[in-house]
Amino acid sequence: MRWNEFNRLLVHARQANSIARRYFVTNGFDGALTMLGLMVGFHTSGAVSLPVAIQACLGAAVALLMSGLSSAYLSEYAEKKREMHKLEHALLSDLSESDYGRASRLIPIIVALVNGLSPLLVSLLIILPLWFAKQGVQLPWSPFVFSIAVALGLIFLLGVMLGRLSREFWLWSGLRTLLVGGLTVVIIYSFN
Repeated sequence: MRWNEFNRLLVHARQANSIARRYFVTNGFDGALTMLGLMVGFHTSGAVSLPVAIQACLGAAVALLMSGLSSAYLSEYAEKKREMHKLEHALLSDLSESDYGRASRLIPIIVALVNGLSPLLVSLLIILPLWFAKQGVQLPWSPFVFSIAVALGLIFLLGVMLGRLSREFWLWSGLRTLLVGGLTVVIIYSFN
């Protein structure tokens, strides 16, 4: 692919930016809440070893990765295919080898990667205190409490990101998402 063709492809693929941002926040939030739920459950049970907790969290993180990759790819692929058919029908032309056609094939891949990797990365950050504790690193709190704090911090940061995107006051947006995280913790604790 020549440089000019690559630049034209990037212009068409830029339409994936807003979609990818939404998927990053949505699935990152899903990953953070899932790990938060696991950490609160482990903490309240008091009987879960670090290796078991780490494996359970990694299993959930991989499941979120696979769910994010496959669901986003399949839905975006179907949408782009539909758009392509409509445009080809309107233009009475095959656009599969055009810049638009190549971008239509690239966008579902980009969006799927963002959708799958965001909960994985968020989950790994939340699991990190458990891994450090397993390696013998002394933490200021129990590893589960530390992971809960990391999860709540990431949930707040995702809210801040939403606030910046929507041009709202970042603190209120962060506090709104933190409220959802706090409510999640309260609900889980109420089951015990």
